Amino acid sequence: MSAAGTERRALVLMAGLFALFGCVTWLNGVLIPFLKLVCQLDTFQALLVTFAFYIAYFVMAIPSARVLGVTGYRHGMALGLGIMAVGTLVFVPAALLRSYGVFLTGLFVQGTGLCLLQTATNPYVIILGPPESAARRVSIMGVCNKLAGAISPMLLGALVFADFGRMRIAAHGPGGEAALSQLAHRLILPYLALAVGLLALTVAVERSGLPEPKEPPAERNGGEKGRFRLSSHPLLLFGFGALFFEMALEVIAGDTIVLYGQALHFPLQTARFFASLTLAAMVIGYLLGIALIPRRIGQERALALSAGAGIVLTVAIAATHGMLSVLMVASLGFANAVLWPAIFPIALTGLGEHTKTGAAIMIMAIVGGAVMPPCYGLLARVVGNQMAYLALVPMYAFILSYALYAHRRIGLPRALRGAG
Repeated sequence: MSAAGTERRALVLMAGLFALFGCVTWLNGVLIPFLKLVCQLDTFQALLVTFAFYIAYFVMAIPSARVLGVTGYRHGMALGLGIMAVGTLVFVPAALLRSYGVFLTGLFVQGTGLCLLQTATNPYVIILGPPESAARRVSIMGVCNKLAGAISPMLLGALVFADFGRMRIAAHGPGGEAALSQLAHRLILPYLALAVGLLALTVAVERSGLPEPKEPPAERNGGEKGRFRLSSHPLLLFGFGALFFEMALEVIAGDTIVLYGQALHFPLQTARFFASLTLAAMVIGYLLGIALIPRRIGQERALALSAGAGIVLTVAIAATHGMLSVLMVASLGFANAVLWPAIFPIALTGLGEHTKTGAAIMIMAIVGGAVMPPCYGLLARVVGNQMAYLALVPMYAFILSYALYAHRRIGLPRALRGAG
């Protein structure tokens, strides 16, 4: 097979894995209101779902880079899938016991597997082609991720929310405990099916013969040869903060919109579809990024425009009411779409053989998805769900600053080289 054919085959496999990320990650939007009822939680406790899932990225990112240094990309991806399968199987005893602690344990193990996968797949996609089009390749992966992420919550929601109104009323009646246990058991079959699928993918990736791409040489920046210094890579250092806030923005927009709809008195049978609106908006943003980057617009400028749009939309959430305000939250998906595809490759610029380490540091930034949503929940207790969204404005402002900084370091020199 030719080099171009091998690259296309590798990208197709990566697209499938990114779709899997979307399936697993965006199920949390359905799990949060479901477990809130089943385990009798308040909003802050329910948002610990995101904490348990995303904190694994912070704890396990550096170990993941070390694992990849030993196994290589392909074997590391297979191992990550296997760990995800184990975490998914933990949902079976969690549902049988109706134990929130066991559910959170399963989510942490799932997050650990996804951490290893993402530490491998993100730099893999970036170094498979020229750096200036990396955001475009990651955007293609994002389309697969979010399309799968839009479908999977609807499928799980159809299974677990069937006759949900009657079950919720029964949960507050004389046989409430039995009704809640019956409701929890609805998770068993879909998560067993997901575990089987993950195990099948583990075998498929292990036998795929996926090639190991060559990493470009590192920019030394005056540092000692072969030695990694974070201070020598300011794009990576500040990129960590940008991705921390990006993950916070993405998770808050996707995982709080159902609760926000309920706070605005939309019935759960209606509100459960709101997360899919956010994902649909993200897909539109990804498609626009694929069409425009890098032919019409550089990834640094696309990042700046997206962050600016996020600020405008966040203010609009607080200034509008009812369904229009919900649609403004969903529209944050559009503003968020290009953030990850642009931040990640910008931050890895010039790392060379340190790419795995840099990717692990960036994956640690996903902890933003663990820390900030519960903070939103605490703020919502004080100022209400709607006004709490204003906390997103300084996060978008930080990302906008990073985009302008990256443009000075990368965009302008690239443009000058092109002009010369």
